[in-house]
Amino acid sequence: MTTAVSIDPVDLSRDLIRRNSVTPADGGAMDVVQRALEGLGFTCRRMKFGEIENLYARRGTTSPNLCFGGHTDVVPVGDEGAWSVGPFEAALKDGILIGRGAVDMKSAIAAFISAVAETLDGGEPKGSLSLLITGDEEGIAVDGTKAVVAALAAEGEVIDHCVVGEPTSSAVMGDMIKIGRRGSINATITVEGKQGHVAYPQRAANPVPVLIRYLAAVQDRVLDDGYLGFQPSNLEVTTIDVGNAATNVIPGTARARLNIRFNPGHTGDSLARWLTEEGERAGQGFAGQVEVVTHISGEAFLTEPGPFTEVVAGAVKAATNVEPELSTTGGTSDARFIRALCPVVEFGLVGATMHAVDERAPVSEIRALSAVYKRLIADYFARFA
Repeated sequence: MTTAVSIDPVDLSRDLIRRNSVTPADGGAMDVVQRALEGLGFTCRRMKFGEIENLYARRGTTSPNLCFGGHTDVVPVGDEGAWSVGPFEAALKDGILIGRGAVDMKSAIAAFISAVAETLDGGEPKGSLSLLITGDEEGIAVDGTKAVVAALAAEGEVIDHCVVGEPTSSAVMGDMIKIGRRGSINATITVEGKQGHVAYPQRAANPVPVLIRYLAAVQDRVLDDGYLGFQPSNLEVTTIDVGNAATNVIPGTARARLNIRFNPGHTGDSLARWLTEEGERAGQGFAGQVEVVTHISGEAFLTEPGPFTEVVAGAVKAATNVEPELSTTGGTSDARFIRALCPVVEFGLVGATMHAVDERAPVSEIRALSAVYKRLIADYFARFA
């Protein structure tokens, strides 16, 4: 079965941007995606967890199954008055599409769907195409891709490879593909002491020196010097809070938060154990309590260079005439969950304005991205089918 449906990636991008889908709101964005995919013959499943709308769509029943991962949710607009146009107007100015989600990453979703439409106009691929789209990538990411991946795995759904449409390009379209990401762990350290008068320290238990010792100990440790293409892991203290407005009072409580971005030389569990053990050491001899609460938001992963990365890089070079760097830099993405199902890479637009006022993408680059995805689909099935 072939299709004669034509989908313009810019028009579809604008339709998606006009849906106010700041996490956890959907704003009708998932309906836009579903209508476009059903028009191309996809079987669409809405998979709602909590208040989050998710969609898994598949066309075909045979292997290999090439999946596209993306998210329709966006970050808040910030100061709306600072925007040159309405954040959800999807305005076009001098060949530039402006709106929240133009870069991260509604245009990538539109570009892939447009690429699929063009592919199907030329015949049936020798395998399956699927899309895993979530509304919870920019939020706490519990009821989004993470939940969908768990459900698909429990059902035995097989996805052979996945490309996620994150805005990975750095300076020019096509210059970077992400083949891995560092993991992330957050920790909250709470030291409970005893409040008292600064002139009578023997009657109090000051939590501040204990917290200082803890932070100094964890900050002084060199976690590593890097790992197989990854930059070194880094620990950053993000806040220290005592809340003491008085100059003559020893506070009763002191808190801090920190984040570690770590490479595959560590696991979230190993770092959590270390942070907890350092809390026990810092609290030795203290007449109070030290509590360390950790949350692992994602493990580090690496898709080893090989046939799949070669296909993606080749498609990028063929469509853009730019030789892409295979990189592991940057923050986390939903690829950290999808990698439990299959090898995954990320490729998308230039990310310079993501999350910024007047987030924008040149129309020419949106069309170029669609061309990359079309070439990727063709080369993928030629290599793996």
